[in-house]
Amino acid sequence: MMGESTKSRGFRALLWSQALSTFTDNAFKTYVALWAVREFGGAEAGKLIAGAGALFILPFIVLSPMGGAWADRLPKRALLLKLKGAELALMLAATAALAAGSVPALFLILACLGAQAALFSPAKLAVLPELVEEEGLSYANGLVQTFSFVGIVLGTLTAGLLAENASPLAAGWAVSGFSAAGLAVTLLLPHLPAKGGAASALGFAARVREDFASLDAERGVWEATVGAAFFWFLGAALQMNLLVYGREVLGLGETALGVLQAAMALGIGAGSFAAGRLSREQVELGLVPAGAAGLTLSSAALAFCGRSPEAAAAGLFALGFSSGLFVVPLQSFIQQRAPEDRRGRVIAAGNTLAFSGVLAASAFLWAMDGVFRLGAAQVYGVAACMSAVVAAYIAWRLPDFLLRLCLYPLANLFYRIEVEGGRNVPLRGGALLIANHVSFLDAVFITAACRRLPRFVMFRGYYEHPVLHPFVKAMGCLPIADVDGPRAIVNSLKAARARVAEGEVVCIFAEGEITRHGQMLRFRKGFEHIVKGLDVPVVPVHLDRVWGSIFSFAGGQFFFKLPRKLPYPVTVSFGAPLSSSSSAAEVRHAVLDLGAAAFSLRLSETPPLGVAFARAARRRWRRRALADSMGKDLTFLKALVGSLAVGEALRARWPGSSPVALLLPPSVGGALANLGAVLEGRTTVNLNYTASRETALDCARRARAPGILTSKRFIEKLGWEASPEMVFLEDLAATAPRVSPALRAAALMLLPRALGEPLALSRARVALDDTATVIFTSGSTGSPKGVMLTHRNIQANIEALGQIYQALPNDVLLGVLPFFHSFGHTGALWFPMTAGFAAVYHPNPLDAKVVGKLTREFSATFLLGTPSFLAGYMRRVEPEDFKSLRTVVVGAEKLREEVAKAFQEKYGLTPLEGYGSTELSPVASLNVPDVRLGSVHQTGTKLGTIGHPLPGVRMKIVDPDSGAELPNGTPGLLLVKGPNVMKGYLDDPAKTAEVMRDGYYVTGDIASFDDDGYLTITDRLSRFSKVAGEMVPHIKVEEELHRAVGTLEQTFVVAAVPDEKRGERLVVLMKGAQDLDALLAKLKAAGLPNLWIPGKECFHPVEGFPLLGSGKLDMSALKAKARELEKVS
Repeated sequence: MMGESTKSRGFRALLWSQALSTFTDNAFKTYVALWAVREFGGAEAGKLIAGAGALFILPFIVLSPMGGAWADRLPKRALLLKLKGAELALMLAATAALAAGSVPALFLILACLGAQAALFSPAKLAVLPELVEEEGLSYANGLVQTFSFVGIVLGTLTAGLLAENASPLAAGWAVSGFSAAGLAVTLLLPHLPAKGGAASALGFAARVREDFASLDAERGVWEATVGAAFFWFLGAALQMNLLVYGREVLGLGETALGVLQAAMALGIGAGSFAAGRLSREQVELGLVPAGAAGLTLSSAALAFCGRSPEAAAAGLFALGFSSGLFVVPLQSFIQQRAPEDRRGRVIAAGNTLAFSGVLAASAFLWAMDGVFRLGAAQVYGVAACMSAVVAAYIAWRLPDFLLRLCLYPLANLFYRIEVEGGRNVPLRGGALLIANHVSFLDAVFITAACRRLPRFVMFRGYYEHPVLHPFVKAMGCLPIADVDGPRAIVNSLKAARARVAEGEVVCIFAEGEITRHGQMLRFRKGFEHIVKGLDVPVVPVHLDRVWGSIFSFAGGQFFFKLPRKLPYPVTVSFGAPLSSSSSAAEVRHAVLDLGAAAFSLRLSETPPLGVAFARAARRRWRRRALADSMGKDLTFLKALVGSLAVGEALRARWPGSSPVALLLPPSVGGALANLGAVLEGRTTVNLNYTASRETALDCARRARAPGILTSKRFIEKLGWEASPEMVFLEDLAATAPRVSPALRAAALMLLPRALGEPLALSRARVALDDTATVIFTSGSTGSPKGVMLTHRNIQANIEALGQIYQALPNDVLLGVLPFFHSFGHTGALWFPMTAGFAAVYHPNPLDAKVVGKLTREFSATFLLGTPSFLAGYMRRVEPEDFKSLRTVVVGAEKLREEVAKAFQEKYGLTPLEGYGSTELSPVASLNVPDVRLGSVHQTGTKLGTIGHPLPGVRMKIVDPDSGAELPNGTPGLLLVKGPNVMKGYLDDPAKTAEVMRDGYYVTGDIASFDDDGYLTITDRLSRFSKVAGEMVPHIKVEEELHRAVGTLEQTFVVAAVPDEKRGERLVVLMKGAQDLDALLAKLKAAGLPNLWIPGKECFHPVEGFPLLGSGKLDMSALKAKARELEKVS
């Protein structure tokens, strides 16, 4: 983005116009100076050159105020064209003067050229912010300075060549030609309206005073202008000194002198370009003290380099480079902070000061030579001392600049900071930034990203730390601590409020502490007292990708871990300003929205799934990748070769890019088939083998798969007959190629990634928005729908899961969920295979003994399942079997608190409930483990909730009827938005449109947020009954029924049937016999409303509940059973 606006035709026209102007000016000035030196000899050379310089510079002091007023009042394009026309006229006059050999005429034209340049400069610089976006201002200034000094270099060199090889008349015509070219490119500037500044009737002195008063309008503008003036003073002095230095000290001729001048000018151009690039998308003031230090050192080096032209050229280049680093941020800062309607006058005041400095440079050189009798080399020593004084002055007057210099290496070498919405921080006036808190370097990241220096409210213990205190004091930080007591805390908040009221930017981390589990904590309300009653913006700030860095608590420890990459990427997002009356909950939601947007940006760097798996295999090639209960065990390298072989065999069997239907259980073979298909760029369709054979075949046909890859052994176990569409994995393996997969794997392992991936994975390198899989929904509330999930959808879930759970190379996931289930497909297949850790599979999740045995044998650390599975495991799996587990994630149905507590009591591990659906790839929210580090305890799990939204996921609760967003604590319809939301339903755009609302997926679930950001599902909208006009939630009734009998297993299911009197009535299906009178009495004692309590005659015993392959209840079958038992058609 930094360079986008600098590619416009208008900006390029300005660049070339400026370059040709500086070329013309310098070619003419240098030619006249060289002619004077040649004509009048060495003794008078320094004085003549100084006089000529003064003659050119004096108009800048006298006419800059007029130029600034014109730049503010007149259309800048027209003004620039007139001034370029005047330049061409002057060059034609100079040609005549050169032909006549008239010294007075040449010096008069030099003065007029100075007047033209003095009027041209404010308009040229004031138009720059109108041609480029603010994010590109530093880069644009760097380019302008670079082109300017390239013009200086070429103009200076050309003058030397013309002086030695051309007649005066020819030299004049040559310079006039370049001036005409500059006029031509200026015509390409766009038409820009005048800013409407009023014409001034003030005299010269009053106008200068008015312009200089504009410099005090913004803090730092005066100091920046003085710094820029010093640059011009020093540059002019050293450039003029160079002519004498080259002749007296180095003994060089005119052409060689031109080379030295070119070295200095090239250095300035290179330094200016570097400053623009290093500033990235902001004005980087930290480069200013670095440039000042470079000026000091390089000037000192020139004073002692002896008679070596090479050393002098190197020193001059370094001097120029340091000058570029010094002046570009200052110039950009002045342009950025100057009020738009007075920008020309501010720049004009700067020009008056700068060229007073240039004029003073002439007097300085005269004094060095005539008064102090110092040689040209000694002048560079004096310049070094002056630069050191200026550097010290900057550090004293503007400690912000020095602070940014100290932070720059950390923020730009070890980290790569991307800034979003930087312009949302106002340039003027007070503002309060409110950010999430992820690491100890958050203040550094925000300081580096913010275009103004924020004052941070920080923990007093860190503020008073002897090592940190000098730095945080220089940053103007404001100490605060919970242990200070109420009065001290109020005083700290008042101090922050005073800073904001005085027009400063204050930043506060509203969570009050660094997150220890990666999820955003509750926002405290202290910041509300800072801005209450103030008319200032509250700017939400989000730090993305910081969790996982060495200065975060990812992995349960701070600092003692290796960075995952260098430079480490960080995104700092500044949101649209909020009202100062915004509540903590509203600001927290705004910060979460920024996080979701930043998360989407990082996905652009993720590869498609097949490529991601290959990269994981390259990293972990010797580690275990896949194993199963049938005895297969593969390393990542073997898994890569095997999947490539399966993929090639699939391509030979079904050429083209058609989807591949798979009828395989979670196993090594099932995983290789999925991996192989995706490595060939194919879409996978895992079929539900718990449904009927006809349903599975119909889904394959709907997906347009040419056939079904399955296993003879598996369909025999299912009791299905083979069909012509079926191709058996056993037969495919027998015909799979051996050599080419091994060669492709070798290319991936041994060649650089840029070469190996194009060679070996040409078909896997699909677009992120291509469909990776079609997963048919479970049909729990209707017929199965084909959900199209893209590589981006699944990678969004994987990226978020990886951020939350920080998988390690030695982790092992026990996969018991089928691949036709979205959680099994994303969580048990692609998560471990792209993150680089092992997965162990067993096809029967209800086989508790085998699940326990595999967990113990492979030291599994992750287990994915459903609450019903956990209830079964608690009966048959010993604590010793599950001791290696550190994370158990459940979904698909509600986790009752009794089950969670019983599991925790037996195994010492709290199950983490999540929420999602196939349409969400599938995870949308999750609880995370609680964290206890020393005296700090942070809650990650709230039983009864489904946790916080996943990183990158935006959720809102709305009124089901009006669609209005509801506040925390109010149940409503849950909508979900993010990169994990499906592409759509297969061949059903109408159904897709029905469930999508302005980019949000309408879940059909009723939910609410609490003030800590935890989400609670009340029920599905489809699992509410309207009884006598009142909405009755089935899940709440089921919870009370289970609590009444004290069982951990699913014993009751509530359904509803039509009722003539009440509209609907509740029906309860139950396992086994129950004492209904006692049960109903307990329900009444629990405080359930009478309408929520089913009649005794509506309880029906059943042998069991119909389940889907995912372990979820088959609600369609249950509703049909309820109607049958109640004899309702």
